[in-house]
Amino acid sequence: DAGLYEKDAAIWKQNNLTLRAINGRAHLKANGAQAEGKGIWVIKGNNVTVENIEFSGAKVSDGNGAGIRIEGTGLTIRNCYFHDNENGVLSGSNPNSDIIIEYSEFARNGAGSGQTHNIYIGAVRSFTLRYSYSHHAHIGHNVKSRAARNLILYNRIMDEETGDSSYGIDLPSGGLSFVIGNEIQQGPLTDNSAIVSYGAEGLGHPINALYLVNNTIVNDRPQGGLFVVVKPGANPVRIINNLFIGKGSIQALGAEQAGNLLGTKKDLIWTDTYDYRLRKDSKAINAGIDPGNVQDFSLRPSDEYKHKAKHASRRPQGALDVGAHELAP
Repeated sequence: DAGLYEKDAAIWKQNNLTLRAINGRAHLKANGAQAEGKGIWVIKGNNVTVENIEFSGAKVSDGNGAGIRIEGTGLTIRNCYFHDNENGVLSGSNPNSDIIIEYSEFARNGAGSGQTHNIYIGAVRSFTLRYSYSHHAHIGHNVKSRAARNLILYNRIMDEETGDSSYGIDLPSGGLSFVIGNEIQQGPLTDNSAIVSYGAEGLGHPINALYLVNNTIVNDRPQGGLFVVVKPGANPVRIINNLFIGKGSIQALGAEQAGNLLGTKKDLIWTDTYDYRLRKDSKAINAGIDPGNVQDFSLRPSDEYKHKAKHASRRPQGALDVGAHELAP
């Protein structure tokens, strides 16, 4: 049932569960409660789905407490809200696990050590993040994943004005990674000059390829920085149809770069409210190219992020527009 549940932590060992709040969200507010010294919920069962739950205040003695600690194989998180925890979601390594997070919000998670994050996914088989809003991670990253396959699709990932996160997206071990259709912003108080980082700790998977397609990436750090930094060794690296705004550069030796545009805030409807849809006079309109396919996976964006933690279909009128949004007809 919806409502506030204080000092209520749990370990879930059963498989094939759906844990869902009805008639609103169930808010699990830790207030010192913890399961196994790890967080609010420790999910050990396989093939579990969590829907419509709010997690806040997870703190443990080692400073690594999570709203959800994932230890089983296979988890879907849908329409959940994680805020003011040491970690929002934290998983270990599991080469057989597929983790999906969708329609969810992450805010102000992080203990301030730089080792805790809004989302931290270990070396699992695949990680999908879509239609979600991750923002204001404290010193750590808004999204971090070591998965062998990453699909980061149609999200809003931001510091906004007051956030002090490090990377917006960190894929430190590489992997086959698709970053498509996201709004990504680095704020003026960021703890790191780079926004999207790939392979910073070494390429740890059999396939290491990055497809960065049709994102809108905004750097509000006055000193500038790196929009994208890719450590050598990944192949291929394709950076296509991205709209870059602010001071910054791309550090990706040997990458294919096509259809990208360095724009200004005048290309966007209203940057003060982080509305990154295009203005009617933007030079990004019809300036994109067809990004093609990777085997049976289309790189052409089919959706776009809709605030808050939703999505809408993307309907090009002619050539693709550059960035995360298509000008509405």
